[in-house]
Order: sequence, then structure tokens, then C-alpha cells
Amino acid sequence: MADAAVHGTRRVLVAADKFKGSLTAVQVAERVTAGLRRVVPDLEVEALPVADGGDGTVDAAVAAGFERREVRVAGPLGDEVTAAFGLRGGTAVVEMAEASGLQRLPAGVFAPLTASTYGSGELLRAAL
Repeated sequence: MADAAVHGTRRVLVAADKFKGSLTAVQVAERVTAGLRRVVPDLEVEALPVADGGDGTVDAAVAAGFERREVRVAGPLGDEVTAAFGLRGGTAVVEMAEASGLQRLPAGVFAPLTASTYGSGELLRAAL
């Protein structure tokens, strides 16, 4: 307690992105926060999941208070998929990967000459 009085309150902001293929940004932030609190129980920690604009961006927006909205759109191979965007007031967060990302292709299948981003346009239209 004397240490905090001398040095002020110790605060940490955990601004974590995903660990692609293993943990979402929310999961990374939760685990880092838990680890910090295990070592320093009285530490003031705020977790803020972030994203770089690619996959995980909608999840980060939802963690920041946006409402998750889901719509059916065309996937990259033309099959219908459920894609999400974030909405708060008049602001929408749209992530292209939700409709047209690599995770929408079958494992090991890459189709650069035939895949479509049409569903991303449908997602933008839904957000508008």
C-alpha cells in the first residue's frame, strides 16, 4: 500500500489484437488481464480489444459497445453465408473478411480468379 501512495495508482491498458488462428482479441485481452491480476492483484487494468481492420474488426467493435448485426450475403464462392457488422448510432463497422475473407473458403482452397467480393457489397448495403 505504501508503494502505491508513493508512486500513485498503477494502471495498465491492455490493447490487444487477435492471435490469428488461436485467440480472438477479446480472448487475448482477457488472458493478459488475468495474468496481470494474478501477479499484481490490486493493479487497475482496463482491457480494450483492438483490430487492424482485417478479420476480428467487427468483434473488437462489439467489445467496444457496438451492436452486432447479422445478415445473409453471398460468400466468395457464391454460397450464402452469415456475415456480421457492428452498429452504434449512425456509425457502422464493416469488415470485408466477414463476407469475403479467406476463412469463408474451404481449407486449402484458394480461388483468386473465381472468388467474388459481391457479398462485401451486400454487407455494406445492409450497414447503410
